Amino acid sequence: MARTKALLQHDLVLISWSRNPLVPGSARRIVSARVIGNAKPCTLVPGALVINALNCLLDHDIGFKVVFSKKTSKFTGFLLLERER
Repeated sequence: MARTKALLQHDLVLISWSRNPLVPGSARRIVSARVIGNAKPCTLVPGALVINALNCLLDHDIGFKVVFSKKTSKFTGFLLLERER
């Protein structure tokens, strides 16, 4: 009888962000974040700066890559990141 192996699934992170429309050049902040799998050791807290989350997730040791990025308006958008296990 042949053995079957379970395939390891990828970790996915979806970040929805927005800027303050009343302040030109304001920083992007996390509105919400959804994780499938895990994003350890990075924390994704609503209200936190997107750049800090990306610096953690895109770190070479963590291994996430941006798969898709979309600006839905001048002040909002989302990012999808993926990590292979």
